[in-house]
Amino acid sequence: MTQHQATLFERSITLPDVDARMRLERLIGVDDKVKRLANMLGVLINPSGLQKWLADHHAGAGHLLDAVLRRPPLVILSGDVGSGKTELAETIGDLVARQEKIEITLLPLSLSSRGQGRVGEMTQLVSSAFEQAHAEAAKMKSTKGAARGGVILLVDEADALAQSRETEQMHHEDRAGVNAFIRGIDRIASARVPAAVLMCTNRLSALDPAVRRRAADILQFSRPTTEQRLDVFKRWLGDAGFKASELTALSEATGERGKSGYGFTFSDLTQRLLPAIVLDAYPDGPIKGTRALEIARAMAPTPPFKDG
Repeated sequence: MTQHQATLFERSITLPDVDARMRLERLIGVDDKVKRLANMLGVLINPSGLQKWLADHHAGAGHLLDAVLRRPPLVILSGDVGSGKTELAETIGDLVARQEKIEITLLPLSLSSRGQGRVGEMTQLVSSAFEQAHAEAAKMKSTKGAARGGVILLVDEADALAQSRETEQMHHEDRAGVNAFIRGIDRIASARVPAAVLMCTNRLSALDPAVRRRAADILQFSRPTTEQRLDVFKRWLGDAGFKASELTALSEATGERGKSGYGFTFSDLTQRLLPAIVLDAYPDGPIKGTRALEIARAMAPTPPFKDG
């Protein structure tokens, strides 16, 4: 990555990648979203697969192909904190790469792209990021047959970069940056290069309406259900000698509580609670179900992010 690229992107990742695959496999409760997003990105980046499928199964319905391919190459992942949307966005390219048998370049846009507020800076940085993504994808475009590769431009905390221009206190520079963002999406769409844009946000309502209208799909993420929490505990504690009743008690203890009305997030379970249970027992003895339940009941779930 050049020095200029380093100011635009946090890093550049080539997929498939073993680490990305393992992270994707650890995601719980989002199987439907994984399949839906992988198929969508696969078609956007490499439409030849859809063309072959259509020829095999619906040879006389060519208009269906146009209906799918005319969608803008943008998908928005929206939902509560710790719900797995960013983790999915960062790793889904591995599945797409394996599924389409091509290399995918993941370009996570750096939040420094907002610049320091100087006139024209944010617009220039956003435009440069889309220009770089377009240039990388153009190298992989094939005039016939499958694409030689693809690009995924990832924009995390997207509401910080594409906030609604209808906000009264919005600075002129921020409005210009949103305009540049919309132009970037439109350019990738019109060029038909093997590229897609993924946006993650906790505040869907804060995104500019023109950005939301351009989304081919909006995937909504929520906190885990009782069954999903139980699945997490079975997967991580099932081999540690826990009884079924203890796993059930943990799943219930991490659900909605009293007046707060919210339970643990996926990241609360895997990044806070499970390590706390392990480290509480280490190095004196084995993990005890009763003690794990005490720790769960004493731990507060992350408050939900208020959209709007």
